[in-house]
Formats: sequence, C-alpha cells, structure tokens
Amino acid sequence: MLIPKVEKFIGIETYVTRSPGIGGVIKQSVEDFVVEEVLVDGSKAQVDHQFARGVLGSSQTKQRYLLCVLVKRDWDTFRAIRAVAEQLNINTAQIHIAGIKDAKALTAQHIAIEGVTEEDIEEVKVKDLEVRLIGYFRSKLSSYYLRGNSFQVTIRGIRFAKSTIQERISRTVEELRAHGGLPNFFGHQRFGTTRPITHLVGKAIVKGDFRKAAMLFLTKTSPYEHPESQRAREELRDTRDIKKALGVFPKTLHYEGLMLKHLVSRQDDFVGAFKRLPMKLRLLFPQAYQSYLFNRFLSGRIREELPLNEAGVGDYVVSLERSGIPNVMMSRKVNAENLEEINVAIEKGKMRLALPLIGFKRGTSHGVQGEIEKKVMSAEGIAPEEFQVKDMPEVAARGELRTALVPLNDFRLDEISQDSANPSKRLARMRFTLRRGSYATVLLRELMKARDPIRAGF
Repeated sequence: MLIPKVEKFIGIETYVTRSPGIGGVIKQSVEDFVVEEVLVDGSKAQVDHQFARGVLGSSQTKQRYLLCVLVKRDWDTFRAIRAVAEQLNINTAQIHIAGIKDAKALTAQHIAIEGVTEEDIEEVKVKDLEVRLIGYFRSKLSSYYLRGNSFQVTIRGIRFAKSTIQERISRTVEELRAHGGLPNFFGHQRFGTTRPITHLVGKAIVKGDFRKAAMLFLTKTSPYEHPESQRAREELRDTRDIKKALGVFPKTLHYEGLMLKHLVSRQDDFVGAFKRLPMKLRLLFPQAYQSYLFNRFLSGRIREELPLNEAGVGDYVVSLERSGIPNVMMSRKVNAENLEEINVAIEKGKMRLALPLIGFKRGTSHGVQGEIEKKVMSAEGIAPEEFQVKDMPEVAARGELRTALVPLNDFRLDEISQDSANPSKRLARMRFTLRRGSYATVLLRELMKARDPIRAGF
C-alpha cells in the first residue's frame, strides 16, 4: 500500500491495517473536529457550558491559581494562551496547561492561571476564545493531570456508498483491535501541519548548528502555506537580508518576527534568536526530532511484522497504572529469563511494549528491535549524547520510553449520511477516546488512507 511522501517525511512509513480506506476530508469546517480534554479524575472540559465544580479538588477558597476551561475555535494553543495573557496583562508563563490541542478545531481544555482574580477572568473578551471559571486550585497544571482526550470527528466528501463506508470502517477497526490498538505514531501536527519542519529544526539544534536551525525555521517553504509567507521566506533565503525580511514577513508569522528582530541587532547570535521564542516552543524542536526517530523505529517494527502487543528478547516494556496510563518510570528490559512472565503481564493488561524516545539518557533497544533502531540512527548520523545540546542546555532531552500501541476506547460510528457541503458525496461522524500523548489523526489515516494527507485536512 502506497504511503504519501509527506508521511514518510515525518517518519510514518507504513500502515498497520490492510483494509482499503474510505478517503474523504477532515476539518473542512472547524466544527468537524471537536476535542474535549479528560483529566485523571474523569473531569471533561466540554465545549458547551456544562462543567463540574470540584475538578481535581478545586474549591471556592482563594488559592494561588484559578482553574478554568478554555474553549477555542480555530486557534493555535500557544497563540490562544498569549491572547488570554495579553487580556489579563500577565506573562504567558503564568498560564499552565495539561496538553496542547489541535489548532483547526473546536476544543475545550483546562488551564490554571496564576495571580489573577475571578473578576479579571470575567473581563477576558477575545473572538472565538472563551475562558470559563471553575474555581481555585492548589498548583499549576501539567501533563501529570491529563488522562486523554475525547474526539468527535466528521469525515466529509466520501465518494463511496453507505454500505461500503460502513464495511471498510468496521474492518479497519477490527484489524486495529486484533493488533491490540493503534500504532502510537506521533501525528502530523507534531511536526507542523502545513509546514512540517519542526523535526528538521530540531535535528540541526541537536547537532549544534544553530545557524542552519534558524534558517530552516525562517526560510524553509511549503506549498501549503500562504503565498505571501512563501515569498517572504524565499526572499530571505536568497538575499540573507535580515533587516529587509523584518519589514516583509507577514505579521502573522509572529515567532519568525521575534527571531528577526533579534538578528537585526545581533546578526550572528542564532542561539539568542531562538531564546526569544517561548520556552514551550523551543522545547518542541528537539522533541519533534525525537518523535521523528520514534516514528521510524515503529515503522520498522511494523514493516518487519514484529508484534506490537507482544515483547521479544531485547525489547523494553513499561507498567500500566490502574487508569491504564503507562508509567514510563517503571520499565523493564526483556531477556530470555523473564520473557514468558512479561508477555503474560502484557496479555493481562498490566504492561505494554515500549520503544525509545532517544535522548542523552536513553539509547536504543536491544535484540531485533535494537538492530532496526541502530540502522535508523546510523542513517541519521546521530548519537544519543548529542541530545544534551551544550549551547542551549535548557532544551536538552534526556529521553524516555513510549508505548508502541495505544488502546482505541469507546469508538462509535454515529452516522453515515449525505454530505450537504459536498453534493453527491457522503459524510461519516464518529467519536472515540484516546489517552494522553496519542493522536486522533493516526486513527483517521488508517480509516481514510488519504493519498494527499495535507489536502485531506491532516
């Protein structure tokens, strides 16, 4: 089965299912992709006005943080936080989140805001953003509090008959369940949707080439971004005229503008230019490169037809908490002596196979899987210790483990009907839940098998 070039570019080199796809388009409208965050206590941030008090033990007694629900429509998470911070006249570092949500979507998530009052929250007025107060909270939010996300997705523009759509979706879901779940690839948005370059920038940073990293971030073009942005990037690439670029780059390229302003006065200080970016964004670059390597490791395992729900000698496994969330701090390496015991634990849902996110404290697997990973590392010309990033140690990546599979929970096909937005074609509405760190687009690519994922809305 042919894999689109853009997916190979981000390390996703195979499908795990063999069933033919239904095609179609996602995110044709913002309301076609709804994401609602679920916390470890079961609390869900909803896009409507319903929410429960007492989320994570929040109360009406004044504490350091205010816990709120942020509902955003067609907003990037970081830009939304910046807009809210500007309204509250605070630093973005005072707003804490449990997870990043899709940009072209209708999403609801929890945020904890430090050092503001209930009255301040009521004054926030931003188009297509809403901040709803829950109560006071004892600490900042982090991924520790996040269980996962609930999705409601509409796939439009499907050209097949209703019976064919239903049959193909059913077969694909059955195949995934036979494998034990979804392959836990990092999805398209991890690398940039219309301009998937974050892993390229990340590799240059890890290699210590900050000039190359900056030029990739500023000048690497994509046929899917706005023509004005393309022209500005191309001109800077050809002329290297930073001062002129600052006047030419569209204002929408906010982060590029921050870097250009720094380089105008300090032309060769590329490390300093990156430090003008928010810390969360800087961290994304080496993390995206880790994600790319992981995708290639997992692709190699699937291609070699090694099981995803069974361990072999040399593999790593991680324990699962009662909630089903993997505890990557509790890992074991599989050897001949513990192989049977570990596979019994995997079968009982107490452990799961894991692959490495390479870092300066985490190298490759061993055994057959280790050989797959070492070939990728050799082809990339990269070593784990390079992730220390000595010139920018704050973005150094220690590395950890990530499960090879993620369970597909609560999948339901709600509707197959005529698509009013695409006459003579059909739509399919579905809902499902995924745990934190996994991507809805990984399920959707298996269902759709789109020839051009970018045009299909990925």
